[in-house]
Amino acid sequence: MTDAYREAYDHFRWKVPTHGSIATGIDRWALAEPDRPALLRYVDGKLTTTSFADLKSESDRLAAALAQMGVGRGDRIAILLPQSVATVAGHLAAYKLGAIAVPLAALFGPEALRYRLIASGAVAIVTDAGGVAKLAAIDEPLPCRERVISVDGSDRTALGYGRLVADAPAGFAAPEARIDDPSMMIFTSGTTGRPKGVLHAHRVLHGHLPGIGFSHADFPAVGDRFWTPSDWAWAGGLLNALLPSLHHGVPVVFGAFGRFDPDAALALMRDAAVTNVFLPPTAVRMLMADDPAIERSNYAVRTIAAAGERLGASAYRWVEAAFGLQINEFYGQTECNYVLGSSSRLGIGRPGALGVPIPGHRVRLLDDEGRDAPPEAPGEIAIHRSDPSMFLEYWNDAHGTAARFRGDWLMTGDLATVDKDGYWTFVGRNDDLIISSGYRIGPTDIEDCLQAHPAVAMAAVVGKPDPVRTEIVKAYVKLATGADASPELADDLQRRVRTALSAAEYPREIAFVNDIPLTASGKVVRRHFREIAKDEAEG
Repeated sequence: MTDAYREAYDHFRWKVPTHGSIATGIDRWALAEPDRPALLRYVDGKLTTTSFADLKSESDRLAAALAQMGVGRGDRIAILLPQSVATVAGHLAAYKLGAIAVPLAALFGPEALRYRLIASGAVAIVTDAGGVAKLAAIDEPLPCRERVISVDGSDRTALGYGRLVADAPAGFAAPEARIDDPSMMIFTSGTTGRPKGVLHAHRVLHGHLPGIGFSHADFPAVGDRFWTPSDWAWAGGLLNALLPSLHHGVPVVFGAFGRFDPDAALALMRDAAVTNVFLPPTAVRMLMADDPAIERSNYAVRTIAAAGERLGASAYRWVEAAFGLQINEFYGQTECNYVLGSSSRLGIGRPGALGVPIPGHRVRLLDDEGRDAPPEAPGEIAIHRSDPSMFLEYWNDAHGTAARFRGDWLMTGDLATVDKDGYWTFVGRNDDLIISSGYRIGPTDIEDCLQAHPAVAMAAVVGKPDPVRTEIVKAYVKLATGADASPELADDLQRRVRTALSAAEYPREIAFVNDIPLTASGKVVRRHFREIAKDEAEG
C-alpha cells in the first residue's frame, strides 16, 4: 500500500450537499459556459456537438411538456433508447420534475420490458420506433401507453419527441430537490427471482465522484473527453461514465448503437480524441483477441478503467503493452457502486486484483459469522449503509431490502480475498448471477421464457466459463413428454429468448437432459449444472 493512497484515504471527507438534483449540477455549466460541449456524437469520422445550453434547453422543454401531461414528483418515466442526446435529456427532464428516471436497455425484448414497465408503474416512456414496436407486442395494459414519446416522429400510438419539445415553453422552473429525494430506478439482473427495481437518490452521483477521480487520474483535466461503449441504461454506463462526466463539465462522446467492434472502437477513440475510457472487461478481451497494431501517438487516451466482471491479469498486461497505461479495475453493484478500485496516480494496481477501498467508502470482507475474514481467506464483500452511493430501497419490496443487510452492512453476495498488502481480489458469486460480456444476468427470466415453450418441461440456466466473455449463458433443458431433441428445437429456443428478452441473455449453448434435480422446496439445483458447465469448459 502506498503512502499516497493512505494519505488520500485517511484525509478524505465527503462534501455532499443537502439540496439539488443531479440536473442542478449539470445545468450550472449551461449558465456559466453556454457553448461548452456536453455531448459529441461520432458518425463516419465526424463529430456533432450538443452544448450544455442546448442540453438544458431541450431537457427544460421536455420537462415542461411532461408536466403539461400531468407527470410530476415521484412519477416514473421510462427511457428506452440507445446512447443519444434524447437519452440524456430524458434523464435530466425526469430529475427536474422530481420524477424518477427508469433507464431500460435498448436490447430488451417485449417480455423483459413488460415486466419492468409494470413493476415500476412508469406513467410515460421516451423511446424510438423500435421501442414503439416492442410496446405494441405487449398485450397487457401498461400505465405508460397514454404517454409514449417517440424520437423518430409520431404515429397513432406515439407522440413526436421533436414536435413536443419544440412546442413546449422554455425555461422550466424546476422545484427544489433534496439530495435524498429519489432520482432513478435501475433494475437488477434477477439472480434469485424476478429483477428488482433499485431506487437511488440524487446523492448517488456524488457517491460516484471519488471513484471517477480515483480511476481517472486528475479527472477532470483540461481537454478531457469521456467515452464508454456501455449502454447508458446500465449503472456502469450511466454512473461510471455519463453523469459524472457531465457533472464535471467534461464532454461525453457517443457513437452508433450496435455490437462492440474493436476496429470501430479504436477509430472512435482516435478520431474523437478520447482521453478517458470506461470499458467492460469483455471489450478489453475482444480488443486483445483482435490484437491491432496501436500507434500510441495517434491517441489522446490517458486513462482506461474497467468494471462489471473480472478483468484478469492477461488483459491487464495487454492494455499496459498496447497503450502504455495501467488499466484501473474497479468494483461495485447496482445497489452500491464504485467502492473498490485501482489508481495508477496513487500507485495502486496489480494484475488480477480489484484494488483497494476507494477513499470515502467503508468496505469490509466478512466471514460466515460476520467477522473480518483473515488475510488470503475468502469472505463476502460488505459495504456500510452510510455510503452516499447506497440505494434507498428495492421498489415495493421492504422485505427484500432488509434481507440484503446484516446490521449496518450491505451484503453483496460477492466473494473476495484480501492479501497481506491490502489488495482485494474477486473470487466469485455466492448466488446464481451470470456475468457475460459485462452484463450481469439472472437465470430466472431465461428459465421462465424457455419453460413457456410447449416442448420444454423444465430448464436450468447457468453461466459456463468462457475465455472471452467471462461466462456464456448455457441452458439445460428437460423436454416435455412427446417432444424430441433436435438442433432445430435448440435454434427455436435460442431465438425465443433473444426476441423476448435480449441478445445478451439468449443461451449460446443448449443441452437436452433427462432430469433436472430440485431442492426440497422445489427450486432448481443450479449448482449441479454449474459444476457440469465448469467441467465442460475445462474439458
